[in-house]
Amino acid sequence: MTTEKATFGAGCFWGVEENFRKLKGVTSTAVGYAGGTKENPSYEDVCSDETGHAEVVEVEFDPAQLSYDELLDVFWSSHNPTTLNRQGPDVGTQYRSVIFYNSPAQKIAAEASKQKAEQSGEFKRPVVTQIEPAPTFWRAEEYHQRYLEKRGRSHCAI
Repeated sequence: MTTEKATFGAGCFWGVEENFRKLKGVTSTAVGYAGGTKENPSYEDVCSDETGHAEVVEVEFDPAQLSYDELLDVFWSSHNPTTLNRQGPDVGTQYRSVIFYNSPAQKIAAEASKQKAEQSGEFKRPVVTQIEPAPTFWRAEEYHQRYLEKRGRSHCAI
């Protein structure tokens, strides 16, 4: 089986991971940090809002069972892509909406899906989602991995 990776930032990574983890065709998920300036940041570093990292989910998936476009659909439905550096009560650059693409094909698909989201009429404000090449993914501390699953929860209460 050949797998691919997809990397998404859509606010607090706990709920975002849970949304992707349950999909048929996802072989693994990991939460972590990407897009910042500090090597191997800690959660405290990222929460300082000084490193520039986003909380992200790295999704490994089998494209024979689940397409990247389907992952993008889940991404758009998992958060509000019109709020800059904010999701619900969480505020800071680490909560920004961002797609980190891992291949030229992912970049094209991400840009097309963003345009589709902008033109859908679903959002009353402009979509502020960033689309950038995937930088180094720094895996978050173990207690963050599958955080909601470990606590018997399916989503974060906002």
